[in-house]
Amino acid sequence: MPSNMNKPPSRRGFLDWIVALGTMITTVAVSIPGLMYLWPAAKGGGDENVEVEGASKMATGQGKTIQVGSQAVVVVRHRSGFKAFSAVCTHLGCLVKWDQSAKAFLCPCHAAIFDENGKVVSGPPPAPLPEFVVKEIGDKIFVSAT
Repeated sequence: MPSNMNKPPSRRGFLDWIVALGTMITTVAVSIPGLMYLWPAAKGGGDENVEVEGASKMATGQGKTIQVGSQAVVVVRHRSGFKAFSAVCTHLGCLVKWDQSAKAFLCPCHAAIFDENGKVVSGPPPAPLPEFVVKEIGDKIFVSAT
């Protein structure tokens, strides 16, 4: 039997073990949020149809933000009917707002502007706003991702 097995651990060895354990715990605690940021979130509720409450009372040019699954969506009433676009800016993920007077989606983060069809007018966004499917059934309006 080795002779060091009978010796009690030294104070320095114990402190080295505590420091190593603390470093390992800190590394794991810092890495988990970073990995969660890089790993894409599961997109659920793609087949979900969400009714737009009060859509029949919306005036032409008026917009309303709703939730479709886990996604924020802006529904706008046009003369020809309703259109729905993602409320998430394609630049850095800020939430856009519908400006009725400008007839445009405005992003508060970097002054991006999208037209009434979700296309980029100005600013840094690399792509237009994704469009959602709008179904008119009777006097009810439903929005879904597919």
